[in-house]
Amino acid sequence: MNTCNREVTVKKSARFFKALADEARLKMLWLLFNNRELCVCEVMEVLEITQSKASRHLATLRHAGLVTDRREGIWAYYSICPVEGALQRTQVESLKAELGKLPEASQLLQKYRGCVARKESKASCTMKPSRPKSTAKERPTSRRAQLSGGSR
Repeated sequence: MNTCNREVTVKKSARFFKALADEARLKMLWLLFNNRELCVCEVMEVLEITQSKASRHLATLRHAGLVTDRREGIWAYYSICPVEGALQRTQVESLKAELGKLPEASQLLQKYRGCVARKESKASCTMKPSRPKSTAKERPTSRRAQLSGGSR
């Protein structure tokens, strides 16, 4: 193996392990280990994150070679893809077993089942995440509005 190929392998391995170093991505992998595929809207609802965060995390997993995507109109669906190499395969198998032991694992799967049931009753994929908590960028309520009980 020449130096150039080894460097590519080291970079791939680093990208693979970096992708696993995030709580939200581990939750996404757990959901994908237990389902054939997930729509971005399902990930958004179950993890209570925005579409941009869900898509960014899923892109990281895709670039690391852990998931693959398919497009259907404007929707994107993700699924686990077979990993290359014995090291990654061993790590994914261990990760799947360990994630399943966590108390949060069954809660995530329950939340997913509820999401799917709501989605099926609507017959479309138009989920919107719950409104994010207020941030410092939002305009504060004026003192006058607070005293009068209203807002501007």
